[in-house]
Amino acid sequence: MNRLRAFLQEYHPIVHSLVVGTIFVRAAGSMSMPFLFLYLSKHTDMDAATIGLTIGAGALAGTLGGFVGGALSDMIGRRRIMLFALYVWIFVFWGFAYGESPWFFLLLNLLSGLCRSFYEPVSQALMADLTPPEKRYRVFALRYTAINIGVAVGPIIGALFAVQGSPMPFILTGCIYLLYVISLQYLLNRFGIKQIEGQKKEHVTLRKAWDVVIHDAAFRFYVTGAILGAIGYSQMSSTLSKFTEMTMPDGIKLFAILMSVNAIVVVVMQIPFARWAEKRTAMTSILVGNACYALGDLGYAFANSWTMFIIAMTVFTFGEILTFTASDVMIDRLAPEEMRGAYYGAKSFSNLGQFIGPWMGGFLLSQYGGQTLFATVAAISMLGSVFYWAGGRVYTKKTGETISRQPVQ
Repeated sequence: MNRLRAFLQEYHPIVHSLVVGTIFVRAAGSMSMPFLFLYLSKHTDMDAATIGLTIGAGALAGTLGGFVGGALSDMIGRRRIMLFALYVWIFVFWGFAYGESPWFFLLLNLLSGLCRSFYEPVSQALMADLTPPEKRYRVFALRYTAINIGVAVGPIIGALFAVQGSPMPFILTGCIYLLYVISLQYLLNRFGIKQIEGQKKEHVTLRKAWDVVIHDAAFRFYVTGAILGAIGYSQMSSTLSKFTEMTMPDGIKLFAILMSVNAIVVVVMQIPFARWAEKRTAMTSILVGNACYALGDLGYAFANSWTMFIIAMTVFTFGEILTFTASDVMIDRLAPEEMRGAYYGAKSFSNLGQFIGPWMGGFLLSQYGGQTLFATVAAISMLGSVFYWAGGRVYTKKTGETISRQPVQ
């Protein structure tokens, strides 16, 4: 009981609410959105290419939307942007349940991508605002664990409805988001976030935020590295399923097991890895994580049994644990305090890798085979490390500080 009380007192109540809320909103979202392709194929006469374009539109909308939402949160406050995004998101999910027109579904997914790109970077920025620097790595690690708990639970529920093509997951998701936004709005008002937001040191405009971000050479190197990393990471949710089907007996079942392994490893190993990473720089975590990505990809390329695929996924997931949290820490270090939202939002530029990766991966898989595909993305992951390292050099030369050095408790 004392340990629980100490844990609750360690972070701001809003931070706790955002972490807990992340479990529910990710569980709800993963109960519906992963099955959108199947749902649209059952409820509309859209062909596969059109459905793919509709779904991909969300990622493209979020590429620029993250920067806009983050910059606006620096200008008018985190609270307003977060609540606006969540309320719009509710109607997006209900729209999926009752919509009929292909153009309407395209609009809904564009709005969904914008809502995600507005809410998530701003919530991260608010968590950083309310947490001392020496505790931010642990907070980001908690948030990442919460994401994976939600993602591990949601698809199991969604799969029960997906076979029938039921709109119920979208209706339930909207209802859960509604309960969450009402409770979050109460807590934001209860704990005086308006007053915290009013303590800004400098007036920020969208134009100024854009100029600062786009002229930050270290940040440009960081984003390039993140795009390259996303190209490799996106294979897990795109070409890996097809590759396992092509190369292994019961490959689809194997892929489902690999997804479970990914979620389980994240939940079990997040805290031990966070403790290891807290004693080192975020740059070290990212470089080691990218090496794990490359080793995992090479494992996929040459795997000839279920066991080898599972080992490769485990190593790949180690890279995911290390890089996802460390990348948040690096953004926190790069960003001027008054533009933290803009920098977290601009991180969404890396979504270009999520758009390029599946297209490139599909081409390499069909033309040259899985070994060439995964060997190539392994090399791309290591190339991303070069850009991260270059960004660190630029930052150190400019400021005399280490980009990734975090205060340690």
